[in-house]
Amino acid sequence: MIKVAVIEDDIPTSTQLKDWILAARPDVVVEQWFNRDDAEAAIAREDYALVTLDIELGRERHAGVAVINAINKTGRGTPVLVVSAMPAAIYRSIMKALDAWDYLQKTAFEEADFIETFLEILRASRDRAAPAAATTAPDELALDPLRQSTPLWRGQRVNLPLTAQRILATLYQRRGEVVSYDELFAVVKSGRNRDNIRKHISTIREAFRELDEDFDRIENVPMRGFRWSEAGRQG
Repeated sequence: MIKVAVIEDDIPTSTQLKDWILAARPDVVVEQWFNRDDAEAAIAREDYALVTLDIELGRERHAGVAVINAINKTGRGTPVLVVSAMPAAIYRSIMKALDAWDYLQKTAFEEADFIETFLEILRASRDRAAPAAATTAPDELALDPLRQSTPLWRGQRVNLPLTAQRILATLYQRRGEVVSYDELFAVVKSGRNRDNIRKHISTIREAFRELDEDFDRIENVPMRGFRWSEAGRQG
């Protein structure tokens, strides 16, 4: 039995998220919690396949942070999808630092975006108990699709949202080859245009350069796409 928890104090929003989940996966059991205390009690006794939660619960502005910490303390590696009205530009990096898997800002996504993100996280987490299948290359990038704590660059986590992670994985799997824009369109949820792809590439580069100011592995191939260079450019 696959159990999912929806932790959201607004009843209509909670019901909507539950309905979307069941529409995509009728076999899933969805449990709804509306406050921090009930949510933390449920987290302690249940091994959820996925938890979606709001940052604000009732009058507690950062109750969701406490719930994520409670999830992390269980050591089960339960993936968390944050769905909140709080500005993504501010809170996405905070949630990622707490090991949340992704962040969707209310009013900024549609049903299709939620379902695709939900299903992707569910698929990535279903085998989390299996031995990690990390791939470490001489250039010190490690990718592990079963753990959100990766990708790792020289042992440090690269802070990337899921879409950017998918693009990075695609480039790395095809390292040394040009990956066309059309091929990259296939791995993004929305915004299938060149400007959007370039923005994601910029996000990836910035995340790597926060850890390594000399990072230069992603090459722009004019009019064609991008390439992961194993050796890196010189000079």
